[in-house]
Amino acid sequence: MTEAGNLVLDVRGVTLQYKTPQHLVTATYRIDLEVYESDRFVILGPSGCGKSTLLKAIGGFMAPIEGDIFLRGKKVVKPGPDRMMVFQEFEQLMPWKTALGNVLFPMKATGRFKGKEAYERATAALSKVGLAKFVDSYPHMLSGGMKMRVAIARAMAMEPDILLMDEPFAALDALTRRKMQEDLLALWDQLKFTVLFVTHSIEEAIRVGSRILVLSPHPGRVRAEMNSSYSLGQPLDDAAFGLLSKKIHDLVFEDEAEAKLPGALV
Repeated sequence: MTEAGNLVLDVRGVTLQYKTPQHLVTATYRIDLEVYESDRFVILGPSGCGKSTLLKAIGGFMAPIEGDIFLRGKKVVKPGPDRMMVFQEFEQLMPWKTALGNVLFPMKATGRFKGKEAYERATAALSKVGLAKFVDSYPHMLSGGMKMRVAIARAMAMEPDILLMDEPFAALDALTRRKMQEDLLALWDQLKFTVLFVTHSIEEAIRVGSRILVLSPHPGRVRAEMNSSYSLGQPLDDAAFGLLSKKIHDLVFEDEAEAKLPGALV
């Protein structure tokens, strides 16, 4: 157990498969991970290693063919407001609703919060992400980074047990991406929420994560788990940052002599 506190998410031996018109694909193979309260847990791996597929399973949108997923001790079998997702497609916002309307929507749809309480939670969430002056703005009036903040506010207003973020900054330009990383860390420092963050960027993983799970190329298997001193209040100098980056890169792409996994591509 980490110092963060109680176990929130427990993934035990999870293997995931999906079908394409030509193949049955094994996306992940016997993944184990544990996420504790206030963790900034990053899943890092190359494209195609099953990161997003694993996040969908944790969200309850698909079932493992092997293994189990537990949220606070209860088996995950379907989606729920205790797990809110933020995707990289920030056009997930409804264009006909204002920023406030977008944040209010899941609260009204699920009935988790209603009336004045829902309104107060939505406005507070937008304020916390720096958008207090844009509550009446429509998505087309907002920059990419601002749209992403609305998506984060919408998720956080629901007070989920865990925030699931699927490469949320991948579509942003480099400067906006760095600013959003900093904003996410600042927001986490204020609220200490639990976040599971997926990325294929080694640099982003080191900057955003307090813990990093490194997956192999397809099918995704756990290569290593490590702490990121960079984001624990002990920033790495350029040399140390470079060494950690190289270590992670070598872990991801190290040569393997193991046999092809059964069902990897049928």
